[in-house]
Amino acid sequence: MIRKLTEADREAFIDLVAKERSLNLFLIGDVENFGFSTHFQELWGEWSADDQTKLSAVLLRYYHAYVFYAPASFDLKGFSEILIADKKLEVLSGKQDCLQAFASYLPKHVIKTTYFAELVDDSQLPKDEINKFEVKKATVHDVKKIVNLRNQIEEFGTSADAEEALRHTLESSTGRTYYVEMNTETVACASTTAECSMAAMIVGVCTRTNYRKRGYASACMVALCRDVLAEGRNLCLFYDNPAAGAIYKRLGFQDIGMWTMYQIKREESF
Repeated sequence: MIRKLTEADREAFIDLVAKERSLNLFLIGDVENFGFSTHFQELWGEWSADDQTKLSAVLLRYYHAYVFYAPASFDLKGFSEILIADKKLEVLSGKQDCLQAFASYLPKHVIKTTYFAELVDDSQLPKDEINKFEVKKATVHDVKKIVNLRNQIEEFGTSADAEEALRHTLESSTGRTYYVEMNTETVACASTTAECSMAAMIVGVCTRTNYRKRGYASACMVALCRDVLAEGRNLCLFYDNPAAGAIYKRLGFQDIGMWTMYQIKREESF
């Protein structure tokens, strides 16, 4: 049976998603931050046929973006009906093997799949990497120089509200940034976002072009990872470049699945 979830279902929700807490980072974080029922967020759950106190699948709506998780079989038709009832549906995300069955039910869409990796301890983090350079933890006063660095990175692109977004992340403690400066110039940084009680997502790892291959970004990563792991949280990240994956694996990250996004294509009206 599928029904909307309420605050009374929090324990059952956590019992389900904590089984793969890194993969369920977005589900956990959104519920911790916004609860079960707002105008922009709501959740549906399927209850086990064998035990009506246990959730077997969950679907979260954040505006018109959805995240789905089910560790085993689920009511595909029932969840698909919820999705297609949203005429402004933008994206469905989740673990690849959870989402594959939805493909034939969704409107015309584009599929993007990336590797999903997780770090659970510091056993493979270099012991001396942090000591090579002075790695600093960013505050709201550092926002402008962090964004200026990111704007120099071709792969990142630019965003008009980047400074506001980073400031909000730092002020709300839903993310943190570490950076290295050389000769008063910010040369590398690494950040987290979507932090929740169980995990954090690494984003924005970058180095200014003429400072690359000197270990600056690695030093930021090591400092960041040690900080988050010390708080009892896992770290996770997406990557689609095997070369980048090899770097992360040297730090102890392990692939735990593939993450898929179904991005809905809307017909343009003129």
